[in-house]
Amino acid sequence: MKPLLRIDNLSAGYYNEDIIKGVSLDVQAGDFMGIIGPNGSGKTTLLRLCSKILRPRQGRIYFSEKDIFTMELKEFCRQVAFVSQDISTDLSFSVMEMVLMGRIPHLKRLQFETKKDTEICERALTLTGSAELKEKMLNELSAGERQRAIIARALAQEPVLLLLDEPTAHLDIGHQIQVMDLLKKLNHQDNLTIVMILHDLNLASAYCNRICLLDNGNIFKEGQAEGVLTYKNIEAVYKTVVLVNTNPVTGRPNVVLVPKEL
Repeated sequence: MKPLLRIDNLSAGYYNEDIIKGVSLDVQAGDFMGIIGPNGSGKTTLLRLCSKILRPRQGRIYFSEKDIFTMELKEFCRQVAFVSQDISTDLSFSVMEMVLMGRIPHLKRLQFETKKDTEICERALTLTGSAELKEKMLNELSAGERQRAIIARALAQEPVLLLLDEPTAHLDIGHQIQVMDLLKKLNHQDNLTIVMILHDLNLASAYCNRICLLDNGNIFKEGQAEGVLTYKNIEAVYKTVVLVNTNPVTGRPNVVLVPKEL
């Protein structure tokens, strides 16, 4: 089966330094892939490449067998949505106005949103549990509410592939679970393919069917949680001692930190 997203021998970075170094990776349709690794390992750079924000120095990225850098931006954005880690809270837009921006790739030049566009946005707000927030201003929202609204904007694009850069960052545990449960539901029910950066190894283990562990711009290990989240792999990459046992609920690896001093 041909992958939905294929990354082929990719190298890229900033100024004269390569942050991603010869990375090759396939993402199949329906995957829920977690990208993990220590700070500076290249996670965000890899997602910026996949979202066309950054161009590679070497290699290719293919979406549905098309080189993404030969695709027109509107064509690309009708199928791929990107949720960045941060969004300004000073923007003077309501939630509904922001979510409607997700319809821009589907509109002709100078065309206003139609009734269908509004209905699609309403559905995205409902899916994310944000319908009651649509009249609120962005700067009035809590961190969890804002994250759900940002995801709603991405869903309004009606993407086939959703890329997310640490969607649970700065969220408490309750909001983390809300966001991850929502994404898993979209993955299962709408067959939405998801690639997301996560710092929390246990969230990656619990929710992702595949995990890619980056180290110093290279793929250290990729596959199912059981093969990636071993104590040897984690200690080698993160340079810290951990215990890995089995989560009694999910049956997947559970990473336990081991303090150096007790």
